[in-house]
Amino acid sequence: MSGHSKHLPADERRAATVEAVVDLAAEQNPSDITTTAIAQRMGLTQGALFRHFPTKDAILQAVMSWVTERLLARVDKAAEGTTSPVAALEAVFMTHIDFVSEHPGVPRMLFGELQRPGETLPKRMVQTLIQHYGERLHRLLEAGKAQGELDAGLDVEAAAVLFIGTIQGLVMQSLLAGKVCRIRRDAPAVFAIYRRGIESNT
Repeated sequence: MSGHSKHLPADERRAATVEAVVDLAAEQNPSDITTTAIAQRMGLTQGALFRHFPTKDAILQAVMSWVTERLLARVDKAAEGTTSPVAALEAVFMTHIDFVSEHPGVPRMLFGELQRPGETLPKRMVQTLIQHYGERLHRLLEAGKAQGELDAGLDVEAAAVLFIGTIQGLVMQSLLAGKVCRIRRDAPAVFAIYRRGIESNT
């Protein structure tokens, strides 16, 4: 990246900055990432970086926007290519797992933002992402109940919380183990247990 980033157009420079931050977050504590480190990763001066982002929080906002757009677009596409609500849920689950595997710095940043005290714009953006993600799950779960695939008495709210919590648990265990590949290995069997818990028995 550093070889050509000095001459990138503004939009590409901003995108390259986001990529640099996500890569750095996979290697170190996201809260310790400095604008100096970001600029060094990109082969720029801090001054050049600040021409596109006035503050570090502005960079974090750009990263959160990128995560929201990319993740939601990918899960939407995954769900559209399926034949049933349950198949869509599985596709969304595995697509989310793939996204995390490709960008291990992302969950570390999301967890970090949610732990920051007080209200910050990046933190609100993470909360909004989770809200929009949950709305998608609600629609799929309600469709599954309507079509008889899922238990008629299923608590949709709890099922959506468990879906997200299951992915978060897999992510946390892979981070603790220091092996991102573990999440892809464990995900199919874990989703199978989740699916058995929500499917209709009739």
